[in-house]
Amino acid sequence: MTGSHARGSLRPIRVVLADDHPIWRSGVRSDLGEGFHVVAEAGTADETIEAVRETSPDLLVCDLNMPGGGLKVVSTCAEATRIVMLTVSEAERDVLDAVSAGAVGYLVKSTPPEELRRALRSAAGGEPVFSPALAALVLGEFRRLAKASGPVQPLSDREREVLQLVARGHTYKEIAGELYIAEKTVENHVRNILGKLHLNRKHELIRFAVDHGID
Repeated sequence: MTGSHARGSLRPIRVVLADDHPIWRSGVRSDLGEGFHVVAEAGTADETIEAVRETSPDLLVCDLNMPGGGLKVVSTCAEATRIVMLTVSEAERDVLDAVSAGAVGYLVKSTPPEELRRALRSAAGGEPVFSPALAALVLGEFRRLAKASGPVQPLSDREREVLQLVARGHTYKEIAGELYIAEKTVENHVRNILGKLHLNRKHELIRFAVDHGID
């Protein structure tokens, strides 16, 4: 990531919009307003990957169910830019798969414009867009993993505390005040939690493959 993601930058946030419905992309582009600059649009996974490579955006806003699959985009582009999924699906598996593949946020298409802009600004600034519902899902996933495969990359007591507060609807600023830590530290804990989820689920998949003789 480059310094161009820093909060407080005066220039608009450079965004790639990826969705297979042009009318929907047009609506999102209009909703984003002057604080964002859409540098490219794409309608398939391959087009999106190419657009990210060509434009090096600050942020990719990506549909989950586009042709070729949004998860392919996330797994390919997560190292190149920050990715927020914007989709109709609220299925637990879709949320967890997107997060574990490297997405920093997951929003539904019914998200109001002002809330969408605020969330995307946060994501571009390095903050995971982590709703209370998503936090609760992730907490449940760690509990499931602990039962299924033992203490692989377990959450620390502090990480669990942060995640529980997020799941209760507290903002990062409120959590920082309650735990007497910096807001940036809260962000780092959430980022570490997402990283551990990815490692845990990757380990689980590898173990499943070994157990079942899948090369």
